[in-house]
Amino acid sequence: MKYGIIGTGWISRSFIDGARLACDAEITAVYSRTAERGRDFALENNIPEVYTDLEKFAKGDFDAVYIASPNAFHAKYSLFMLESGKHVICEKPLAVTPDEIEACAAKAREKGLIYMEAIMYMHSPDREALRSAMSELGEVTSAHFDFSQFSSKYPAYARGEIPNIFNPKLATGCLMDLGVYCVYPALDLFGLPGKISADAVFMRTGADGSGLASFNYGDKLVTLTYSKTGQDRCGSQICGDRGTVTVGSISKLQEMEITPNGGASSALCPERSKEEIMGFEAYEFEKFIQNPDDEKYALCSRMSLEVSRVMKQIREICGIRFD
Repeated sequence: MKYGIIGTGWISRSFIDGARLACDAEITAVYSRTAERGRDFALENNIPEVYTDLEKFAKGDFDAVYIASPNAFHAKYSLFMLESGKHVICEKPLAVTPDEIEACAAKAREKGLIYMEAIMYMHSPDREALRSAMSELGEVTSAHFDFSQFSSKYPAYARGEIPNIFNPKLATGCLMDLGVYCVYPALDLFGLPGKISADAVFMRTGADGSGLASFNYGDKLVTLTYSKTGQDRCGSQICGDRGTVTVGSISKLQEMEITPNGGASSALCPERSKEEIMGFEAYEFEKFIQNPDDEKYALCSRMSLEVSRVMKQIREICGIRFD
């Protein structure tokens, strides 16, 4: 399949490598708001066409587009590309608000196109290994999902700059960037909570630098912690009355082990490269294009919307606002 790329950051490079690995994808065009950056990215990734005009880009020789622009542009670019007849796979968060997701999904249905969130958790085969392991834990009594990663952009912030990831005008911040990876497994494994509590710590830019949320399910509490100002060393865990599952990386579902009470730990999945994991996204995206009635596509679409609604609720509780 032929792809166009919107966005020239490291995540786009990882997706390209993954798509080429998993699907032998052909990357034919890249769009960048900056001509020099677009040319450099195209040269580094063997992409023949560079565009700085979105309308001309949308007429390019490709079937689908991967969008990795700042969050604030996700819905705008997705809607435009869907209107132009291109399938869309967009980086998380799929859009800033649930209403934007619903509008884009409606356009995709109207055009007979696929509109999918690029979220590693949902498309990794190791998700099934995790779900299967849950049956060995007995009654789950608590869970804690953490994604705290010291941002490579923090030194620039400390110097007084405003990196994109810490700029509320771009609908960014810790919850949108990292917290989403914690919301996904909570909703996937346990469903929608009965009650949500949340709080956040804000940076001078107005962006949330770290946060936490508590999901009350009546019979269990699921806690979420996420930070871009500190590095986690402990990972995540799901505790039952017969054992515990630990997860070193909740975003990539790596370093997962199950430990029965009083027993030895065993690994749940093999180690995988970031490119291989992102390749699973491209593989399922192309599978959905071939079969739009695939039940997994319906599940992914529903999960994207439910996660967005919960994320909106957390933002409202914490007072996280975007200009």
